[in-house]
Amino acid sequence: MCSKAKTVLMALLLVGMTCGAVYASGGGGGHEVESGVLLKDFLYRLLNFSIVVAILVYFLRKPLKNALGGRTEEIEKALAEAQKVKEEAEAKFAEYDRKLAEATDEIAEIGAAIRREGEFEKEKIIASAKEMAAKIEKDAGKAAALEVAKARTELQREAVELAVGVAEELLKKNFTKEDDARLIDEYMQKVGELN
Repeated sequence: MCSKAKTVLMALLLVGMTCGAVYASGGGGGHEVESGVLLKDFLYRLLNFSIVVAILVYFLRKPLKNALGGRTEEIEKALAEAQKVKEEAEAKFAEYDRKLAEATDEIAEIGAAIRREGEFEKEKIIASAKEMAAKIEKDAGKAAALEVAKARTELQREAVELAVGVAEELLKKNFTKEDDARLIDEYMQKVGELN
């Protein structure tokens, strides 16, 4: 880096000296109209310019070539690195795209499995509900039959009580002391016959 700076400073110094020499060779400022003098002046200036260009080319060629070559190498490296990054990004994109497709398929499979399981559970719940309904119906039939039997028994008991009550009333109204004595005699005779 230091040698490049020295080279550039030397080139600028030479250009400055050359420009001073060219300016000084311009003459005293008079207007000469001779064609020989003008041609000589033109050739002298052309020679000075050529020397300055040659010196600049000689001193600046290597640094410019190195700088431009280094820059070219940097650009080539950057392009190669960008290509590598691009390829890696494309590979990652392809991998993520594949994973996304796999995830989508897996989600679809999970959804289908959940639907199948839901249908199975639905059928299981319906079957269980039907069994429970049949059991409830059977239990209700038994309970109804039990209630009917209980009601019949209660009705029979009430009918017996009512019949006993009516018979008692009839006996009280229609039964006399003579009937009482006659029944006692008949009972005694039957007891005596049995012994």
